[in-house]
Amino acid sequence: MKKIFALFIAFATFSCTNAQKTSFSKEALTETLLTTEGGQLGFQDILKKHEGKTLVIEVWASWCGDCIKAMPKVKELQVNNPDVDFVFISMDKTADKWKLGIEKHELKGDHYMANDQMKGIFGTAIDLDWIPRYIIVDRTGNIALYRAVETDFDQINETLRKLK
Repeated sequence: MKKIFALFIAFATFSCTNAQKTSFSKEALTETLLTTEGGQLGFQDILKKHEGKTLVIEVWASWCGDCIKAMPKVKELQVNNPDVDFVFISMDKTADKWKLGIEKHELKGDHYMANDQMKGIFGTAIDLDWIPRYIIVDRTGNIALYRAVETDFDQINETLRKLK
C-alpha cells in the first residue's frame, strides 16, 4: 500500500509541475522588462498592448543555439498567421548583444529583455527552464499554451489554428 501511495504522490507531483497554466502569476505580471528604447515596461502592460489579439511570446537569447535554429520556424509562423502578434523576450546578459541579435536575425515584433536573465524574477515567475520557450495567449488574455519549446511546433501550429 505504501508503494502505491508513493507512486501516486510522485505521479501527482510530476503532473502538476508540467501542467499548462491558463494565467500568469502576479509576480510575472508585475515584473518590468527593458524596452529597446532603454525604458522599463511592466509585463502586464505589454499584454494589455495586445488585448483582443492572439499573441505568441517567444523567450529567447542571442547566444542560444536552439533559439537560432528555430528562427526559420518562427518566421514561418509569422507568415502563416498574419493576424497574430509576436512578442520576443530576451534573456541576454547585455542590451547590446540583445539588440544586435534582433537586427542580425531580422526579428519582427515587439522586443523586451528580462532584467535578470533566466534564473531571475521574471524567468522564475514563468517557470522558465529552457529556451526558446513559446507561450500563446488567446484574444481574451488567457494562456492557450503555456509551455512549448523548439521541438513543439506542431503543437504551436495546432493551437494557433484552433484560435482562429
